[in-house]
Amino acid sequence: MTGRQRILDALACKPLDRPPLWIMRQAGRYLPEYRALKEKYSFLEMVREPTLAKEVTLQPLARFPLDAAIVFSDILVVPEAMGQGYGFHDKGGIRMDFAIETAHDVDKLEVEGAADRLDYVARTLALLRESLGNEKALLGFCGSPWTLACYAIDGGSSAGFPRTLAFAKEQPHAFNQLMEKFTAVLIQYLRRQADAGADAIQIFDTWGSLCPDDESEAWSLRWIRELTSSLRGEIPLILYAKDSANKLKELASCGTTCLALDHSIDLAEAKQSLGSEISVQGNLDPELLESDPTSVRSAAKDLMSRMSPYDGHVFNLGHGIRPTARIDCVEELAKTVLGYSSGN
Repeated sequence: MTGRQRILDALACKPLDRPPLWIMRQAGRYLPEYRALKEKYSFLEMVREPTLAKEVTLQPLARFPLDAAIVFSDILVVPEAMGQGYGFHDKGGIRMDFAIETAHDVDKLEVEGAADRLDYVARTLALLRESLGNEKALLGFCGSPWTLACYAIDGGSSAGFPRTLAFAKEQPHAFNQLMEKFTAVLIQYLRRQADAGADAIQIFDTWGSLCPDDESEAWSLRWIRELTSSLRGEIPLILYAKDSANKLKELASCGTTCLALDHSIDLAEAKQSLGSEISVQGNLDPELLESDPTSVRSAAKDLMSRMSPYDGHVFNLGHGIRPTARIDCVEELAKTVLGYSSGN
């Protein structure tokens, strides 16, 4: 069975002898070939140039027997295409060109033509689809409207995004306008990713847990529902939600094909409570990839063993791979998952 078919079958909750494997942020600084390319080009140059983005995307697949490639890009290309550029602080962290503070700032963001300005992502996906053929799955991604709003309103990386929480509460009309704009562009953007050859798309609602319980629906989940309802039947959608143990039923009701859960959650218990109609993704602790191969092998086998009674599991980390990950640990993870059989 090809990696592409294995991913699609897992998302459809079909029985498999082993789960498919891909790794969030599987291309990046833990790879020496990525660091070598980074010495020649900036991160944004690599994201914006399709041939470079294709090269970076394929780097981990040249090393590890993964079942899918995830396009090398960034969630903040969406606000950038709408007129709110971004970059990085010298010591790390995201810096937006300006912060959304008023309704006037929301008005600056352009919906018209934004998807066209993101055509470079579609061209990267098309190049990857041609290169991968039917052997490997190809995944696209985006940030959820709420997560994009966090960076847009706080003006970049921020602990707890306090400005965003205050803005949503104190300026609800302007906040809704912002979310409508992000959602409209995302629908077009995700459709273009699907048309360019993506087999599935992951929506990162990374900061959804920051919403107060009584505002979670209005501030975050409502807008994800708009994405899923607009794209239903066109492409499988995976929803990643961090720190979401108390919101599993609400997340599942958003209508995505799969829930990707972080490593703070017992994945087998989550799958049992969610039922057979939705697949799950995850959720090995990424810190294990900084330990040793023996620990990785043991933890991966344990996770697969606990998930073996259930159909619909995509093996992944509970968060993105970190720059300090050890290559021998990633190799052991891939070897362990590839050699696993639920019948053993």
